[in-house]
Amino acid sequence: MKRKFGYIVISLVVIAITVSCDVVNKAIKSGDPQHAYQQGLMLYEQEKWQKASQLFEACRHIYVGTPREDSLSFYNARCKFKEHRWEEASMLLDEYRRKFGRSPFIEDAEGMYALCYYYMSPSPEHDQSVTAQAIIAITEFMSRYPESENLPEFNNMLKDLTERLQEKSYLNAYTYYKIGRYKSAIVAFKNAMKNYPNSPRTEEMMYYTTVSAYRLAANSVESKQLDRYISMLDHYYSYISEYPESKHRPQLERMARDARNFIDKNKTTESN
Repeated sequence: MKRKFGYIVISLVVIAITVSCDVVNKAIKSGDPQHAYQQGLMLYEQEKWQKASQLFEACRHIYVGTPREDSLSFYNARCKFKEHRWEEASMLLDEYRRKFGRSPFIEDAEGMYALCYYYMSPSPEHDQSVTAQAIIAITEFMSRYPESENLPEFNNMLKDLTERLQEKSYLNAYTYYKIGRYKSAIVAFKNAMKNYPNSPRTEEMMYYTTVSAYRLAANSVESKQLDRYISMLDHYYSYISEYPESKHRPQLERMARDARNFIDKNKTTESN
């Protein structure tokens, strides 16, 4: 009985898909753009996004320059959005918002446009160019529609995107540290802390900056060591003043002692 019921369900699904395909094919082949548009609206209301989009695209060129172009373009872009085809949807929505700036759909279109970039934004391990675009799109939306009911959601997304950029900035600097490019690591950590002063990684970045400065000095040619050990102590004192109870303090104190010993020895040599 269960197997028979399963066959019935599968058959009904196949029939539904076939009927849906027939609706699209017949509407396209009819040569009647009005019919194709109406069938597209019917499928759109049924949330059959792909089929609806096929019909909207089939008759889109007919309605260019007419009052219907506005709604047809919006519905088609929203179909792509609902299908999670973010890149395609973002291009259609960008075209839409530039062409139909006074449309009654414009707020929804610009909201979806911002969301497309948010959903396309990758994790911090990857390039964050799209994340930067998402921040711009969301910020623009919030500026243009300060009364939007979606503002709390967009605020949360903006915070999430900023945290991704913070983490990416930290990871870039940490990569330099891991491969022993200490001079580049120091510059990268400093830039990260300057750009994101409220980063939750600040203590880690100050710690790695201090260690990088010590290792840079220790591995430098003799003529550069004195200045670099002095610079290392500056980083050390900044870190200790901010995090006096840090678990890293014993390690950094040993490094600072080495730096002071080197500085004292070389100052003595210079005075003699």
